[in-house]
Amino acid sequence: MVKLSVIVPFYNVQQYAPDTLKSLRANARDDFEFILVDDCSTDGTPDILARAERDLPGAVLVAHERNGGLATARNSGIDRARGEYLTFLDGDDWLAPGYYARLVAQIEALGCDFLRVDHVQCTARARSVHRVPHGRRNTVLRPRDAILPAHRSTSVDYAYAWAGVYHRRLADRGLLHFTDGLRTAEDRPWIWKLHREAESFAVSGLLGVFYRRGVASSLTQIGDVRQLDFIRAFDQVVKETAEDPEAARLLPKAVRTYCAIISHHLGSIERFEPAVARKLKSMSAAALRRMPQGALDEVLDSMDAERASRLRRLRRRPAAAAEVAA
Repeated sequence: MVKLSVIVPFYNVQQYAPDTLKSLRANARDDFEFILVDDCSTDGTPDILARAERDLPGAVLVAHERNGGLATARNSGIDRARGEYLTFLDGDDWLAPGYYARLVAQIEALGCDFLRVDHVQCTARARSVHRVPHGRRNTVLRPRDAILPAHRSTSVDYAYAWAGVYHRRLADRGLLHFTDGLRTAEDRPWIWKLHREAESFAVSGLLGVFYRRGVASSLTQIGDVRQLDFIRAFDQVVKETAEDPEAARLLPKAVRTYCAIISHHLGSIERFEPAVARKLKSMSAAALRRMPQGALDEVLDSMDAERASRLRRLRRRPAAAAEVAA
């Protein structure tokens, strides 16, 4: 039986894919499989992956005929996965040798639904450790208890899918699939659903994923209309949280995070194309009006003056129907 399935989407990353694949080779084991999803790359990535299918032990190549985005690519990998455990890696990141064996050993020892881990962020030559914002380590806990408090960074704000490992029973329950077509913020509804609906999780200080930050082709660096998918992602977070039995307790956190992301994008609006910047303002104004207004009032009253004022001005802004359409 396959112990671990590693799902790795690739899209136009010919410069970085060789390092990613080399690090997978340094993690290969007879009972590990590496599902390499080519999301219709137009550079040299398909040739690199075709060689990897032959040369990398455990490699399984899935080729998309059209580009669907990261969420859809991960779903293709989940559908092909056979492992008892599943994890993710992005096609421009890399791993420490032997990391996956240690990761599997930890979740097996703890016996929980999913395990979240720290990672190393790499920006040019700089390296920095980023930790799961949760104090208790190596202790099995109830995931929904790690959503709050609303005013602090918590486990749902650490949304990186590749920073952890997940038992197959979560996939069988439909909790590991991402919202198809989301081109950014795809991890946000996903991490919230995990924390609301899974039964157990733990946090570990295990390091082994090296996250490449600042890649020019990354959507986080591109100010086009795809960035606005964060609105659809957070609309989903708020809607699903509002349907939770503990909605009154959890909604302020969901709304506060949504507001913080809107404020962040407005604060760096100059990086967007002019038409996209106008659309960002209109769609964000409409989003504020869709939020539960009582929870929104509570959040704005508790925010710092600069962000609260920015959001209150936006809330009063008329939103044209043609502009708020996705």
